[in-house]
Amino acid sequence: MNKNKTTTMSSLSTTLFPLLFCLLLSSVSSQEDSHHWPGFIYTRTGGRCSAQFWSGRQETWPRMVPETSTVSNVFGWRVYKRYRSDLTLLEATGRNDEVENPFGALLKEGTAALINSYARDGFPFRSWQVKTLVMQGFVSEVAAASQAKLFSLANHACS
Repeated sequence: MNKNKTTTMSSLSTTLFPLLFCLLLSSVSSQEDSHHWPGFIYTRTGGRCSAQFWSGRQETWPRMVPETSTVSNVFGWRVYKRYRSDLTLLEATGRNDEVENPFGALLKEGTAALINSYARDGFPFRSWQVKTLVMQGFVSEVAAASQAKLFSLANHACS
């Protein structure tokens, strides 16, 4: 009887340990996603280049784009026409209206892209390109949605 318990425990452990290891690995790899479920607690993560990361002040912002700079001063009159004149870059990274508002998505992702252009070596856009593309994106909803998607891809691919 004791031998059967040992055999059962041994076969159970050889079955469970690889399963637990696979679950652990999938949990670690899923942290690249914007949402994951560690245990029963829901958390939202973002990479080191996402708007969520920059809005959380987890790292010092580059001196060229202080958190208190206004989006109208940085991106120009087209942004000024849509948003209040004192909206800061920090507030822009923390916006939550990007799902139904392509201009909100462009502002949020464009701001993160601008910060990344200064803070991350190898980021695919230069600061002048980000500023130009944001201004061009504010021409229409289609242009805004398209450019926001490109910035989002670059922001989430960066490290």
